[in-house]
Amino acid sequence: MKKSRTFLKFILIVSAVMFGLTILLLYFSAKRAENDQYIQIDTETMKLIQLDPPKEGDPIAIVDTSLGEFRFVLYPEQSPEAVKNFTSLAESGFYDNTYIYNAEEGVYASAGCKQKNGELPEGYDKSHEIIERELSQDLWPFKGAVCMLNTEKESTFKNKLMGGGKYFNGSRFALINSIEFTDELREQLREVSGSKELGEAFIKNGGVPNFSQQMTVIGQTYEGLDVIDAITRVKTENDGHIKRPIEDLMINSIKIDKFKADEK
Repeated sequence: MKKSRTFLKFILIVSAVMFGLTILLLYFSAKRAENDQYIQIDTETMKLIQLDPPKEGDPIAIVDTSLGEFRFVLYPEQSPEAVKNFTSLAESGFYDNTYIYNAEEGVYASAGCKQKNGELPEGYDKSHEIIERELSQDLWPFKGAVCMLNTEKESTFKNKLMGGGKYFNGSRFALINSIEFTDELREQLREVSGSKELGEAFIKNGGVPNFSQQMTVIGQTYEGLDVIDAITRVKTENDGHIKRPIEDLMINSIKIDKFKADEK
């Protein structure tokens, strides 16, 4: 009888511990999901500024590539440090004769690297690669968006346990084209989007919803979307890490200027 009571007590203790661990794991899982959101979206105040045409005097980037020229307006108010870093590099001539080194068929391309394998050259000033990621509820990966690629993540033990942490970006950037919006995907997007306006904007304009609030958006292409389309659809070869264009695809230069309505 005594052994039975001891065994029952052991079972109760184990059950209590397991229950406690389950509650703890659920708590950590919930906190991780909450912390990994990074920013809260207020649909009442959100402004989809990329849908508006550039205004007189807005800062722009004029990108000359081996497949043609495209232009995008910059957003220094929403992404100040990333735009400052990009502008500084462009004005220094850093992007002259750099590679568009990766292309995911029709979806996006990675650009702005001195080496065709997408890696940074030896001796490069890596201070340009640790710009803290800036996210904005007003900026999204619509077709034509220009996003700075993440370079690294700074995580504490607490971050690893409960989510969060700091992401950084640098010199290399992504040119966003679009996934294919099937009828099923359109319906799913309408269901999961917290904003009807946002969901419909993706459906109408194209883009990559899965990239939302993952990278710093610095600009939106307003001229030369056909060039973005051509860049993302070049023939590539998969080297196990990236899908590298078979023929060298180059950025010849990037010029920073101001938008002039009479030149549109």
